Amino acid sequence: MVGPRATAILETQPGLEKRSGRGKSVRPTAVQQAWLRRGLDQPGGKLPLFDHHGKLYSPRTIQSCLAQGWAEPWSPNPIKPDWMICKLTGAGRAALSE
Repeated sequence: MVGPRATAILETQPGLEKRSGRGKSVRPTAVQQAWLRRGLDQPGGKLPLFDHHGKLYSPRTIQSCLAQGWAEPWSPNPIKPDWMICKLTGAGRAALSE
């Protein structure tokens, strides 16, 4: 669920989605790992909007994973345009296996 502002930031700052800090390898936090793991057993690596308890994942978690290149937008959501449907990337799979 990345709002229009976050999407605009990602689109207007080339390379933002692949930054990893000061040359250090960035690893997903426990919350990010939990979200990314949910895509491992889904067709196409589709990532959920809600956790196992029905709570919406934090936009900061999603934005951070997008910025690191661990997830990418899947397609627009016509019913809820402010919710971004995402999928797991190869970099996301690699980050989970480290």
